[in-house]
Amino acid sequence: MGSVFVVEYHHIRAGKNSMIRSPKEFRADLERLYKLGFRPCTVSQYLNNQMDMPPGATPAVFTFDDSNPSQLQLRPDGAVDPNCAVGIWQEFAKLHPDFPVRATFYVLPDVMWGQPKMLEKKLALLKSLGCELGNHTVTHPILRKLSDDKVKEEIAVATDRLEKLGVPLPVSLALPFGVSPKNKQLLRGFDYKGKRYVQKAVFLVGAEPACSPMDPKLDRYRIPRIQAYNGPMGLPEWLDKFERGQVKAYVAP
Repeated sequence: MGSVFVVEYHHIRAGKNSMIRSPKEFRADLERLYKLGFRPCTVSQYLNNQMDMPPGATPAVFTFDDSNPSQLQLRPDGAVDPNCAVGIWQEFAKLHPDFPVRATFYVLPDVMWGQPKMLEKKLALLKSLGCELGNHTVTHPILRKLSDDKVKEEIAVATDRLEKLGVPLPVSLALPFGVSPKNKQLLRGFDYKGKRYVQKAVFLVGAEPACSPMDPKLDRYRIPRIQAYNGPMGLPEWLDKFERGQVKAYVAP
């Protein structure tokens, strides 16, 4: 069945930090993934085994955490800033229409890419591109340090805010820092203030390819990702392994 690359980004800007990918590096990632036969899809497409790509292509599930401004910025006239992640990807997609902007954004509802007056336009843009939103809690805490009630509050309040923005439920959750709460059963579902909350899936921070959606070994509440950085177990290293035939990736039938 093969494995699936779930790629994780945070900042797309200049800087020297494992959470930062420069615009040049991001463009290079897109180019390399494209040349190796990868094609983008969302988390939902992956989980539902509805990855829309041509036969022989290999899926790359793109995820962006923390709703940092460098992921999506609009100019005063409403146009997408060509230097943000979405802008860079749109330009790439013009040259490669079979590599469209398609990703899952794990957002913090209080700081969704900055520019609060333009949030509605940004949400409409992402929807038109075929992107989706996921839960990343409200305040990005280390869930293991919180009581069960506080864990519920972080996940439930973020879920409610996504629902108010028109996001269909249930959504998937990306764990802040990749850390699970002490009570891992809460990740499957819980009751909070008279309402039932369930997560479609739960994603970690790293550090390896995930199972195929058809693989019975897939644990939907502990799905690994690959961080896009130039370090151990980062995206370049995993792509090197893929090129050497050391990783058997899922291929669309």
